[in-house]
Amino acid sequence: MTRRTDQLKLGAFLANSGHHVAAWRHPRAQADASLDFDYFKQVAQTAERGRFDALFVADVVALWGHHLDALSRTARGEHFEPLTLMAALAAVTSRIGLIATATTSYNEPYHIARKFASLDYLSKGRAAWNLVTSVVSDEAWNFGREAHIDHAERYRRAEEFHDVVKGLWDSWEDDAFLRDKDSGQYFDPAKLHVLNHQGEYFSVRGPLNVARPPQGHPVLVQAGASDAGKALAARVAEVIFAMAETIPAAQAFYNDVKQRATALGRDPDGIKILPGITPFIGRTREEARELFEEFQSLVDPVLGLRLLADTLGEDIDLSAHDLDGPLPETPVGQRGSRRDKVLELARNEGLTIRQLYLRLAGGNPVIGTAEDIADTFDAWFQARACDGFNVFFPYLPGGIEVFVDEVVPLLQERGLLRREYEGATLRENLGLVRPANRFAGSAA
Repeated sequence: MTRRTDQLKLGAFLANSGHHVAAWRHPRAQADASLDFDYFKQVAQTAERGRFDALFVADVVALWGHHLDALSRTARGEHFEPLTLMAALAAVTSRIGLIATATTSYNEPYHIARKFASLDYLSKGRAAWNLVTSVVSDEAWNFGREAHIDHAERYRRAEEFHDVVKGLWDSWEDDAFLRDKDSGQYFDPAKLHVLNHQGEYFSVRGPLNVARPPQGHPVLVQAGASDAGKALAARVAEVIFAMAETIPAAQAFYNDVKQRATALGRDPDGIKILPGITPFIGRTREEARELFEEFQSLVDPVLGLRLLADTLGEDIDLSAHDLDGPLPETPVGQRGSRRDKVLELARNEGLTIRQLYLRLAGGNPVIGTAEDIADTFDAWFQARACDGFNVFFPYLPGGIEVFVDEVVPLLQERGLLRREYEGATLRENLGLVRPANRFAGSAA
């Protein structure tokens, strides 16, 4: 197979203390990192030093409130609102992209369009929106609903939500604001466009009261493994976060989404697919394995069972079963593709309940030396199983420092990763085209 001539795209996942669910308990992690801006600043600047494309913050607009026993054993009960955090990080970085999560289920399009346009200006063209539909049912209670919106409707709403946001970003042509002191004219009214959207879920007149963003549109990010999720991603996403544990599984997802995008008239190279991966790095493979097992040993069984329930469904109570026994027969429910994959994993490998929840807690680990990690990245990339990776660091800030100091130089030596940023905006660094204004009809 001919080696690829493009380079890896890398996202750095920002998590309290680290991505591993028990990270806060480990001596290498900062336990009180959740609301410490200096900590996030340090991680962001390290990622930029390592020439990562973007920082990524996930979000849930609820507390895991009715499972306090499990929640109390994690560092996930408190965290910054993503857009606020990214706006602050924009001031202490200069090139790295800023991907913030915002749900379409419990927001309004005008709010999202305005906030991300503002972040794009604050960062000088480095903003990206991770469009989600909310998977945590608790969120409904915080927005006047007794029940979560069902899966199919969430995705229909998301499609229209996305279209409205992009329409609002085109409210102004790129050269609409004259700011001509001599004539006294601040903007050209002929270059202002009113959206006047009327749809199934939204009625939005517009226009947006922020000029067209520096990138035209902030970069659109999406993650969805179900058919509805892949359909939405193929239509709207420019970066896709994926989940796959093997190269064949990743290749299948990669080819499926790229073919869907091509069928919709999109350039498949205009979509960057980044599976999540968690590197545990040691000076030797044995040291790396020991580090991984240290983290796994910190997962409390109460928390482990909660992880399983979140994936398999609330109706499945495993508390009375032997943790070191097999998973009881579990029928297919309504939890979607991730649930089915976990059940398939348990059955195919004969995992016990404890082994299964530890597998979920461990994420998609790559365990070994820096050279091993670089080999894995290279193999997946050359096999066209991905366009890069969304890197989940098991602990922070040390985990990303080891990666940047030891793995990044190896990737650069192999020509897999940039030594300097290609441009000033996230679009430029990802190799994505700046979109034309739909109303102006002229090339950007």
